[in-house]
Amino acid sequence: VVSTQSTGGGPAGLSAAIRLMQNAQREGAEIRVCVIEKGPEIGSHTLSGAVIEPGPLLDLFPDAIERGAPLKTPVTQDKFAILTKNRSIEIPELLIPMKNHGNYIVRLGHVVKWLGEQAEELGVEIYPGYAASEVLFHDDGSVKGVATNDVASPKTVPRRIHSSGGWRYTPR
Repeated sequence: VVSTQSTGGGPAGLSAAIRLMQNAQREGAEIRVCVIEKGPEIGSHTLSGAVIEPGPLLDLFPDAIERGAPLKTPVTQDKFAILTKNRSIEIPELLIPMKNHGNYIVRLGHVVKWLGEQAEELGVEIYPGYAASEVLFHDDGSVKGVATNDVASPKTVPRRIHSSGGWRYTPR
């Protein structure tokens, strides 16, 4: 029986799963936390670059740097410009609304992959390659869980299994 299920193996879903497992372990509770991810592996659908503030990551793992978190490129300066067809007009630092000193430039896919590795070390079950295809509801209208897409191939899996229509995740 799954205690908690996160749909989506991005930064939010993985962070929630990690925090749940950390809290359960601290309390001595045994729970089962699962993350389903539509991509073939964690981080494969997270392609953007980003500037991240490391505080939330360090809240999850105070030793994130020692654990090998992909925080390799600190922001050294902020520079903004208005780009026109023929030139760029630099905006003075006084007028820049964002201050990124202390933050890191990352490939978010690397951060997500690292979070997935940390989650698995804590005991979170991660199932890549399964997209949520349907929201399941209780009789009262509250969310019960999700059903995944059917990814089994009729060539490699017996018909009775293939016709199952995917998995049903219904946490207690």
